[in-house]
Amino acid sequence: MDHIQEIIASNLISLRKNRGLSLDKMSEITGVSKAMLAQIEKGKSSPTVSTLWKIANGLQVSFSVLMKEDKPQVTKINIEQLTPAIDDEGNYLVYSFFPYHPEKRFEIYIVNLKPGFTHQAEAHLGEEYILIKEGELTIDIEGDVHILRPGDAIQFTSNTKHSYTNATEKLVSFFMLIYYPESY
Repeated sequence: MDHIQEIIASNLISLRKNRGLSLDKMSEITGVSKAMLAQIEKGKSSPTVSTLWKIANGLQVSFSVLMKEDKPQVTKINIEQLTPAIDDEGNYLVYSFFPYHPEKRFEIYIVNLKPGFTHQAEAHLGEEYILIKEGELTIDIEGDVHILRPGDAIQFTSNTKHSYTNATEKLVSFFMLIYYPESY
């Protein structure tokens, strides 16, 4: 099977399944026979340009969508490349790895809290997911206190006052994901 046949087959299958279409229904809306569509999806037929146009018009997509090659999008970030947001006189450092994007509706940080300090967070929109990387973190969510150690995680709605405390003599570092159920 040629590479372009693989791409067309994959895209056609994806379009059909995402729309919940059977081969019969797809044949009906595109004017291309069920047998031909099945052959294209299996990569056993190299469709003509006119066949691809029929499929594109029937599905109401651009011609190029059928031949678009999805390349994995990779973003690699190292903490050394980032400048942290600093609060509490340098005792609470927030490294933004993946900032908020309205389509994804979340953001991811690494937070470092120095020994002996507490950071009081304001109530804010969203849900927080905390995963402890190193050290011991005490989280107080309106009087509900949780002590977390490496390998521990917690999730809570962040629309209430909450604080992060490092009551130890070692740095605490944790991953924070904030999810926004609605776009902001």
